[in-house]
Amino acid sequence: MESVEPIRLRLFSWWERNSRDLPWRYGRTTPWGILVSEVMSQQTQLSRVVPYWTAWMEAWPDAAALAAAGKAEVITAWGRLGYPRRALRLQECARVVSTEYGDLLPRSYQELTGLPGIGDYTASAVMSFAYGERIVVIDTNIRRVLSRVFLGVESVGGSTTRTERELAQTVLPEDVGSPSGKGRRDSVDGSMQGLSGQEPPVDTKDTGLVGRLGGADDQVRSNAWCEPDSAKWNQGIMELGATVCKAKKPDCQICPLAAHCRFLKAGLPELGMKRTRPRQRFAGTNRQVRGKILQALRESEKGRVDRARIEQVCEDGIQLDLCIASLDEDGLLVIREDGSLELPE
Repeated sequence: MESVEPIRLRLFSWWERNSRDLPWRYGRTTPWGILVSEVMSQQTQLSRVVPYWTAWMEAWPDAAALAAAGKAEVITAWGRLGYPRRALRLQECARVVSTEYGDLLPRSYQELTGLPGIGDYTASAVMSFAYGERIVVIDTNIRRVLSRVFLGVESVGGSTTRTERELAQTVLPEDVGSPSGKGRRDSVDGSMQGLSGQEPPVDTKDTGLVGRLGGADDQVRSNAWCEPDSAKWNQGIMELGATVCKAKKPDCQICPLAAHCRFLKAGLPELGMKRTRPRQRFAGTNRQVRGKILQALRESEKGRVDRARIEQVCEDGIQLDLCIASLDEDGLLVIREDGSLELPE
């Protein structure tokens, strides 16, 4: 396999200049804020997540605040992010963090995966992005980039294979020293330091990474502020997959890893031809009907809607009743004796 070092250098240079300026990056939020961003981002475009995350963190900046909120408030604030059960699971997680961990998000993989609704990816992402721990983070974008660059084949999706996990572990950079969380910027760009070894002043007007780092708050920055190489690698590969090395239309002409990409050299074999499963239509699905029911409840003045209004959501009465029952089972609404629906307290 080709040496990882030149690939790492190219990726880091690209990341520092082209990473999207998201409010939970660059040490500007707490580990809890990063967890919230990861839960919200599951199967949801980041551009849609930003306004919801911002409003959410203003309302409930820590686990204790979210734990004390009413269910109706939480469901309403989740808005149209989709998969609203995630909102209640996040609140369940907040209650555990608040009561069992003193409102401090735990640091170990075992403790994180033991929290309600937190799986392998989210736990690994928090450990890497919030705490700067050297750990493999694997999502669809990372799998696709690593498979194309290092193996020269298209990622087939499905469950992560042993080969993919071993590859991710092999190419993950080693970290020099340990994260201190003191806002060290020497990892931003070694070339910025002069011969004297002193850091140049930070220009907060800079559109690159250095300028963004200048806006971080000393009171909330996480240990990932140091941005150890493993965390930068995980974020960089993920960002590259989301913005450049896309599934069906990769923009190889601007890709910083094009010169090292075995997939490009092979002529992009089977590009976008392999999917984990056929794309499911959305119109008319139970998921759409569930979303319409919750939207009607969120938009009502008192969070309550009568049966006649709900029947306008779906012409198929059987499907409507099935969706209402499933929302009730998930704890997302309450069915009253008169048939009306309302958000839970």
